[in-house]
Amino acid sequence: MTTEVLTTRDGVALHVTVHGPESAAVTVLLSHCWTADESDWHYQVSDLLSRYGHQVRVISWDHRGHGRSGRVPESACTIPNLARDLGEIVDELAPSGSLVVAGHSVGGMTITAIPEECPHVMDRIAGVLLVATSGGDLHTVTLGLPDVGPLIRDRLPFVLATRARMLSLSRRQRFPLIERSIARRFLLGTPTQPRDVGLVVDQLIHCAPETWSGFFKDMMTHDRIGNLKAFDEVPTTVLVGSRDLITPPAHARKLSGGIRGARMVVAPDAGHYLPFERRELVTEELCTLVDRALARATSADRAAG
Repeated sequence: MTTEVLTTRDGVALHVTVHGPESAAVTVLLSHCWTADESDWHYQVSDLLSRYGHQVRVISWDHRGHGRSGRVPESACTIPNLARDLGEIVDELAPSGSLVVAGHSVGGMTITAIPEECPHVMDRIAGVLLVATSGGDLHTVTLGLPDVGPLIRDRLPFVLATRARMLSLSRRQRFPLIERSIARRFLLGTPTQPRDVGLVVDQLIHCAPETWSGFFKDMMTHDRIGNLKAFDEVPTTVLVGSRDLITPPAHARKLSGGIRGARMVVAPDAGHYLPFERRELVTEELCTLVDRALARATSADRAAG
């Protein structure tokens, strides 16, 4: 494992973790959820390394404004910027070979922006996993509360941003009542592990105020349904929890319906945090895409030889 600091075209320092050799035939890119960090995928990273060792390269990173990456102003908290960041990570740390890209929530939205923001990456994508995410129309989400849901949806990010500005980190860590309530009520389904609840709450507490408000504003206008046909030739799987209140199953249906040949899998009783809640399912679907990409790479090498 190596840790890299990649400086983007606009000067943001991205914290990137790399496992496996640059010469690997397949690189797996793991793009995380809004308000989270690369630990969003920690189960899958462990599973990939256990299964493939150094046969594949695995790259995870903290998005701009998240985790150990640099903080950015609201104006720089956009999905196009996340897609450009992904493109720069590919150029710098995965310059050759096939790519399997997996995105959770805003990480999946980042993938849907690749065709317009870094089209040179498209030719190398051999598999796509879209986890609890959306192609657009997030302004219609009601959080399962048709009467007051839109009001709560629009207010919560700014309430949490205000808490982050007004209260110290230590105080929020001692009294995470709002963050814990949000995690249990809106982000997680059943069953849940206490350690996973704790990690989600910790991620919410550490999220910067401009990250809360900036990305929320951008996601409300997110519309990449028109880009989906660019993935028609790419093996794609769309995962969603039946109790996902943030990106409900209807959003997964629209994604899978927009990509020819895409598979949609619904996890009963799961919420928005599928990489935690349904570790085995997410890993299994990711490995299926990796196996297919490795088989294609092997066939290509034999044909070339």
